[in-house]
Amino acid sequence: MLELDKINAGYGRAQILRDLSLSVAPGEILCLLGRNGAGKTTTMKAIMGLLPLMSGAVRLEGREISKLPAHKVAGCGIGYIPQGRRLFGELTVAQNLEIGLRAGGSGREVLEDALDLFPRLRERMHQRAQTLSGGEQQMLATARALCVRPRILLLDEPTEGLQPSMIAAIRDVIGVMRDRGVGILLVEQRIDAVLSVADRVAFIENGRNLETLEAEALRRDHRLIETHLGV
Repeated sequence: MLELDKINAGYGRAQILRDLSLSVAPGEILCLLGRNGAGKTTTMKAIMGLLPLMSGAVRLEGREISKLPAHKVAGCGIGYIPQGRRLFGELTVAQNLEIGLRAGGSGREVLEDALDLFPRLRERMHQRAQTLSGGEQQMLATARALCVRPRILLLDEPTEGLQPSMIAAIRDVIGVMRDRGVGILLVEQRIDAVLSVADRVAFIENGRNLETLEAEALRRDHRLIETHLGV
């Protein structure tokens, strides 16, 4: 289980997260929803050690990881697909995947499994990442994170700017990973995409917890979403 225990974080003197707490269980998809600037991406960076905590703790299966450097956080079994993908554009598909394998200490079988989930990447192993389409880049970013052999997967706006067929492919892989027992924390602006895959939804505002609700309750009554997001 991934647990955030009253974490506080920000940029310089600007505090963004304020006593934020949440948990993600194995085989669960928790969606983090909030207005622009609510602190969703900051939460992801804080989990990954890319943003030092002011206080509080991040724990993975009871072990505190919030004092580890970012590369060691990945090595603990947390895969991160950031908003904008953040690939190494000059490197090939194969080289980007190799970075994920090294971060997770993974072998060839892990790479083969990732390529089975995204067979299009097999055809482009020697192609530079920057020459891929937007959807293919998202596939590569996701496959690279899977090469870490994650127990927890963090996805920040994974369907942004993608055509429907690519969105469906990413959504299918998210479902596969949940079925394998991977806990997933998902940030997504598209409410319909959230409700189609989520188990629970956590709302945040100004870096603070609001409510955490079962997704089924939100599917039955959209007014609960309007209460927190005003949409």
